[in-house]
Amino acid sequence: MDTLSDIYAARVATGELIADPVQELALERLERIRADLAEPVKKSFFRKAPPPPKGLYLWGGVGRGKSMLMDLFVDASPVPARRVHFHAFMQEIHAGMHKARKDGVEDALKPVANTVITNVKLLAFDEMQITDITDAMIVGRLFGMLMGAGVVIVTTSNRIPDDLYKNGLNRQLFLPFIAHLKEHMEVAELASPTDYRQDRLTGSPVYFTPIGRESRAQIEEIWQRLTQGKATPHALTVKGRTVTLPGFHNGVARAKFFDLCGAPLGPADYLTIADAARVLVLEDIPCLSRNNFNEAKRFVTLIDALYEARVQLIASAAASPEMLYVEGEGTFEFERTASRLREMQSADWGKD
Repeated sequence: MDTLSDIYAARVATGELIADPVQELALERLERIRADLAEPVKKSFFRKAPPPPKGLYLWGGVGRGKSMLMDLFVDASPVPARRVHFHAFMQEIHAGMHKARKDGVEDALKPVANTVITNVKLLAFDEMQITDITDAMIVGRLFGMLMGAGVVIVTTSNRIPDDLYKNGLNRQLFLPFIAHLKEHMEVAELASPTDYRQDRLTGSPVYFTPIGRESRAQIEEIWQRLTQGKATPHALTVKGRTVTLPGFHNGVARAKFFDLCGAPLGPADYLTIADAARVLVLEDIPCLSRNNFNEAKRFVTLIDALYEARVQLIASAAASPEMLYVEGEGTFEFERTASRLREMQSADWGKD
């Protein structure tokens, strides 16, 4: 079977990828895991199965190719594997635990972890980050159960392990998990100097007006470039409610204005969206006035959340930022939003 480096080299040869020595070094680490998993397990009554290979925690800035490498790795997995966004996985865990509690199970995490253990031998997470205290209290024990049963975990993250759940409530209770993670997973930085996601937008406008056939075609072209047509709906749970992003892939999200601002959403929802997405494609922003004042207020809150999280915004709108809200209550306050929309169009916006 071809190694991951062979597969990568073949894609470089066809022009699908650009050779990057930092990515090639990360591939060697992933190949170690793939090759170990491909080895037939030799065990007998007198001999225990060998321990599974160490996992990998691959961290680095956005756009460095972590998700692309994970795609390549999971596609070549010799064992049952699952690739999932970390935030979505934790939502599944919470839902499973809720059901187990309703069924009267004393240790609600156990049956949920056993389901994962039964179905996969390799668990690949995108964008591991801990921002919620409930996740922080669960993830240490969950990882311990999975690893103890032989599940290999590989994850990408924008943060070094020591920055997970940084400044979080009762963080001292989370620190043993960080130590466990560093003991049982190889930690490696993907320190490529090139931001490939930003490169895909280089030379492209990110704010399209007016709304029409041409702007929709330009938005679609950028969307396909960023997601390679692999997007699916992505459900986020916020305080027991579900907020759905119609399109999502590898931290790139897509929604229409009325999906996010026409629904009764609030700051917590927008903060969760900004936490999950590094790029948001927001379509069909209308002109705003006293006639859609509630939608305008939500839009201001959404832009504030995206701005503070430095999310890259790609948008289509009925008018330029300064002309979106020209009459009615709140026009003065909207000047700050218009200014932020302008700043978010700059070439270096969203870079760390």
